[in-house]
Amino acid sequence: MVKPARLLDQYFYLFMALLIAAVVAFGFSRTVEARLLHAVPARPFLLYVHGAVFSAWVAFLILQSLLVRTHHVRWHRVLGWFGVALGCAVVVLGVWTAIVMARFRVAHLHGLGAVSVLGLSFYDIAAFAVPFALAVAWRKRPEYHRRLIMLASCALTSAAFGRFPPSLMPRYWFFVGVDALVLLGVVRDLIVNRRVHRVYTVGLPAFIVCQMAVMYVLLTDAPFWRRIASVFLR
Repeated sequence: MVKPARLLDQYFYLFMALLIAAVVAFGFSRTVEARLLHAVPARPFLLYVHGAVFSAWVAFLILQSLLVRTHHVRWHRVLGWFGVALGCAVVVLGVWTAIVMARFRVAHLHGLGAVSVLGLSFYDIAAFAVPFALAVAWRKRPEYHRRLIMLASCALTSAAFGRFPPSLMPRYWFFVGVDALVLLGVVRDLIVNRRVHRVYTVGLPAFIVCQMAVMYVLLTDAPFWRRIASVFLR
């Protein structure tokens, strides 16, 4: 009989990649028809490119996890450079799309949520970019690399959690969903390694502190952020 710890050690990151894909698919499936495919007014073309690239990242995450699980480490490393380019595209497109969509809200939706959406989008991209950059820098340290990639990928799920029905995810609780995914990594470490890796002991508290700061700034409509946002909205 295979012990649970061994199963977690072998399949956890593949499971997490599939779980992240499920969260993204479920969250966006509830709004893609009205807000993208048949949106009125029509959304900027960049939003479609953004969706394709972010979906490609999730698919790439699953592929890389499968390659490691099936012991095709050489292919995993070769394709990793494609992942570097894809991750950079996620960051650039994320910032660009956030600005374009915020301006779209001002021009076509009476500015509804433009400042808040811009702030949340900027934070999400930063929360992806920092662990992603560290994962690239520490690609030869597998224990750090795979946890950092997971942290980065979890950060991208907040928009999906934000689209969950209120019965599953109350309003403004989307960051709780993100942190719950990261906590699964903490639980895995405790079961398999009997200790929590430094990536989580530093990364998860950093996530929570930054999330609280972002939500405070947006919910209190902080004047300093309005001034910053106005620069991008012009």
